[in-house]
Amino acid sequence: QLVESGGGLVQAGGSLRVSCAASGRTFRSVAMGWFRQAPGKEREFVAAISWNGDITFYADSVKGRFTISRGNVQNTVHLQMNNLKPEDTAVYYCGTDFNAVPVTTVEEIRLWGQGTQVTVSS
Repeated sequence: QLVESGGGLVQAGGSLRVSCAASGRTFRSVAMGWFRQAPGKEREFVAAISWNGDITFYADSVKGRFTISRGNVQNTVHLQMNNLKPEDTAVYYCGTDFNAVPVTTVEEIRLWGQGTQVTVSS
């Protein structure tokens, strides 16, 4: 099970950190990813991290502004979002395909969290 938290309302230029808490032994050795879905749009890749944190991928739209990391508490993944823009407004989901190497496509994800809303006002 994956549970996201930390979403909210922030002004443009502000920061937020969303977190994903995973339950179950299998999540300690799997890659995790963050995706988002804005109203009327398809779900899209945001960032992903390998099982040990050594490999990260980012969408071009968030590169340099967002940072994905694995938490000190086992089975947690964070997404630090800085310099937020109104176009970052979306429901943010964490997901995994249960492999060690991160994936960047929605179709490969086998387990999703319920999502957390991030709203950036202009």
